[in-house]
Amino acid sequence: MCRLLGYLGQPVLLDRLVSQSDHSLVVQSYQPKEMTAGLMNADGFGVGWYRETEAFMYRNTLPIWSDVNLQSLSRYVESGCVLANVRSATAGLATDLSNCQPFQYDSILGLHNGFIQDFRKTLYRPLRDRLSDVAYELIQGLTDSEHLFATVINELETSANLTEALHRTLKVLTELGEKHQVPFSANLILSDGNQLVASRYAQGVPTPTLYYLVNDSNFPQSVLVASEPLFEGNWKALSDRCLLTVDDDFEPTITSI
Repeated sequence: MCRLLGYLGQPVLLDRLVSQSDHSLVVQSYQPKEMTAGLMNADGFGVGWYRETEAFMYRNTLPIWSDVNLQSLSRYVESGCVLANVRSATAGLATDLSNCQPFQYDSILGLHNGFIQDFRKTLYRPLRDRLSDVAYELIQGLTDSEHLFATVINELETSANLTEALHRTLKVLTELGEKHQVPFSANLILSDGNQLVASRYAQGVPTPTLYYLVNDSNFPQSVLVASEPLFEGNWKALSDRCLLTVDDDFEPTITSI
């Protein structure tokens, strides 16, 4: 299980989000509190951010606590939209850079926390067979996470927005999971630089936790979405089988799936 973080609001240094809080992603990499599988998140990490609508990324296969370049980078880069994660790799999958998140397509960044049970033996081919050439060629690694991101991009080709594309992706996953009797969990966070869209969703297994925090005194005019609260505050748990959408008004909209 990975740990996820999404931020939309006033520009802040990456360091404030990734490293400085009491229960930051750095801490969650070696001492998570609410993982439903695994003990640590030491199989790489990634941070994505935006300058206007252009997306940038920094990823590494090292544990986040051992990357000597991250501190300098995160104390320099400032952004009003950030996605980040620390990775706990599924057994049998390499800690290759292509398997590290976030994943990117043009201005879209995406993260996934969860799994598809026995992915390579179950939904690997059914998911790939549904993809357009653009979405198919986007895949560089072997993870279920990247295939879910490719499915989002595939659905975005005929969807009105990210929220609808994510909703349709979860519908596809549910239909395939039921057909092939495959449990899965699918907490995702997506962004195009102007909004955050997140899901808390699972079928046949416990649903991973996902929280959101609106206009905290430490981060006014902003919304944070995270697998685990980063610090004490009025964090709210996103209900199971729900989508959360945050635009530039910083007012979350929650939709049941």
